[in-house]
Amino acid sequence: MTQPLMPKATAVWLVENTALTFDQIAECCGLHVLEVKGIADGDVAAGIKGMDPVAAGQLTRAEIERCQNDTDARLKAAESKHKLPPVVARKGPRYTPVSRRQDRPDAIAWLLRYHPELSDAQVGKLVGTTKPTIQSVRDRSHWNSANIKPVDPVTLGLCSQIELDEAVQKAAKKLERERKKLGLSEDDTTLLPTSETAGRPADPYPAELEAEAGEPPVPAQQDEEKEREYDPDSVFAKLKDVKTDEDEDESKE
Repeated sequence: MTQPLMPKATAVWLVENTALTFDQIAECCGLHVLEVKGIADGDVAAGIKGMDPVAAGQLTRAEIERCQNDTDARLKAAESKHKLPPVVARKGPRYTPVSRRQDRPDAIAWLLRYHPELSDAQVGKLVGTTKPTIQSVRDRSHWNSANIKPVDPVTLGLCSQIELDEAVQKAAKKLERERKKLGLSEDDTTLLPTSETAGRPADPYPAELEAEAGEPPVPAQQDEEKEREYDPDSVFAKLKDVKTDEDEDESKE
């Protein structure tokens, strides 16, 4: 079926006004089943007003009733009386509405945490952002890093679940190709490269050797305190030699 002009608004109307299944609505509107489920739960497309596809001439009431009676059936678009030009995919960065732009750092943080296999170019294409912004979120140098919380970009409405799944599958295939080129298995991915481990000391430090032998290292300050021996007679003798200011005044008088 040809996708409606406003797929999410149409999905909102179908969820609220029909008994169609999530699969039927998802295939009709070109959305993921999880997105339709999120619309029903109120997590996705919050604030979007539903658009009646029957009034817009995209579906008929008889077609909706037919699919409601048969869950295996799929909606068929009504024949349009007007010829519409084909929709050409626009190349370039994704346009993000002004009301959603403050949510992009949260979406970037979510993608970096749960899908680290995605490249910066893929993250930027999904969210509609730039590589410097992604890097600032990664190294926490973003001006609002204290308030950034990872949130699913699909929930925020920045991308669709289908686009996210396609990007993840593409990144996984690329990672698998790189493993095969290097001759690595899945268990070898946890090993650090030689460049990172070459500079590490192979032998433990002397202090660690003494600790393993059962004799913990004693700081130099403790050794000096142990060597000092105090004699009570010598201490009191020194105190007697100390003259206070009152004693000096009495001696002058």
